[in-house]
Amino acid sequence: MPESPIRKLVPYAEKAQASGKKVYHLNIGQPDIETPISAREAIAVSNVEVLAYSHSAGTESLRRGFIDYYRKNGIDLDLADIVVSTGGSEALFFAFSSIMDQGDEVIIPEPFYANYNSFAVSSGVKVVPVVSDIKTGFALPPIEDFEKLITPKTKAIMICNPGNPTGYLYSEEELEKLKHIVLKHDLFLIADEVYREFTYDGRKHHSVLRMKGLEQNAIMVDSVSKRYSMCGARIGMLVSKNKEVMMSALKFAQARLSPPTYAQIASEAALKTPDSYFKEVNEEYLQRRNILVAGLNSIPGVFCPEPKGAFYCVAEFPVDDTEEFAKWMLESFEYNGVTLMIAPAAGFYSNSILGKKQARLAYVLNQDSLKIAIEVLRNALLAYPGAE
Repeated sequence: MPESPIRKLVPYAEKAQASGKKVYHLNIGQPDIETPISAREAIAVSNVEVLAYSHSAGTESLRRGFIDYYRKNGIDLDLADIVVSTGGSEALFFAFSSIMDQGDEVIIPEPFYANYNSFAVSSGVKVVPVVSDIKTGFALPPIEDFEKLITPKTKAIMICNPGNPTGYLYSEEELEKLKHIVLKHDLFLIADEVYREFTYDGRKHHSVLRMKGLEQNAIMVDSVSKRYSMCGARIGMLVSKNKEVMMSALKFAQARLSPPTYAQIASEAALKTPDSYFKEVNEEYLQRRNILVAGLNSIPGVFCPEPKGAFYCVAEFPVDDTEEFAKWMLESFEYNGVTLMIAPAAGFYSNSILGKKQARLAYVLNQDSLKIAIEVLRNALLAYPGAE
């Protein structure tokens, strides 16, 4: 099982904090946005006398709530099209396990969310990467690059849209290209859409579940974690109109019995959050993105493409190895009592050499903290012995 590039440096951060340094965490996608009060109050007022199992696919009322939510996004679903999971992570495991056997392959543009590797290992599945380039902002690689990787063991292509770790938002045209190759080779298209609400600069998110002709080949992974700043609730969902896939996924859901009850109660209440919440949150993330990306690109030797979605960016640094640089910042550096924790990007690639000079940064801190973080990083690169 591979280590998490997001969490592997935690012991260094703990030591830094114990020594009196203030550590700004840009390494993890934990929003500081307040969880909607409706979700918190729902737990407080719930009158649950017996904390019982729910249906393995999730409570019917929560699934109906999701159906209403997706209908507002132009996606029509039935109850059987949704399996509630313990976070989007479990939904990914269900997806891999339901459509692939030991030794089968899934093609994923890299860099990709590091835990995709973990879920693949857990399922006995092989990840086959197709490289996207930081110079193009991590746009979809040429479709020919996908085609030449397809073998008899290939069962799916997977994307994260908007992307973690890159923040890249796939266009409708790019999704159509993927649809064409998926149908041509009778594959599944798995889309991790947990950041669907967070898009910028007038760009829109396009769901694979809205693509005509792809109904039996599209599988979506979703979650309340980022949407409502409810990462600790651990409620996600696997969604597909392919009945055979969902019947298989339900067997895995039955094996773990049920999702957590209180978290389902909170999630059902969160679905009633007004649209104004997302408007305010999006505006805040947009300002944070602008501060972080402009700040990074103002540092000599640093390059960061502008993400159009989610709340991450991947930047290239003038260092030999961002993991060593990240450790050094935590162990040996501070600027006005502050240091940073970043996520080295090598762990987001199957070939770690490709990400050796890159790091993922999450703009989940408030605007003033991000401005301070940029100055800390600027001065760290001036002082770092391994800087180029």
